[in-house]
Amino acid sequence: MSAFAAGDRVAVLDVDVPGHIRTPTYVRGRRGVIEREVGRFRNPEELAYGRSGEPRRMLYRVRFAQRELWADYAGTAHDTIDVDLYEHWLRKL
Repeated sequence: MSAFAAGDRVAVLDVDVPGHIRTPTYVRGRRGVIEREVGRFRNPEELAYGRSGEPRRMLYRVRFAQRELWADYAGTAHDTIDVDLYEHWLRKL
């Protein structure tokens, strides 16, 4: 069972952890909306160190308003960016 569904509002954890992290710094601490589930995959943060990557983690496509990410964004309020993020980096709003 998935923790999130399309349309759920989420926040990305705002943590600075060492290592091979797959969550871009520019989305940490930001709010977005689940666009869709991508599927379950071995955790690449663990695979990078030669570990099994198990248990598999759900990967989601999260949509962010460009203005949510960059305060000086000059485009329209409708401009978005989609970022693939693993479930353990997200919390429901």
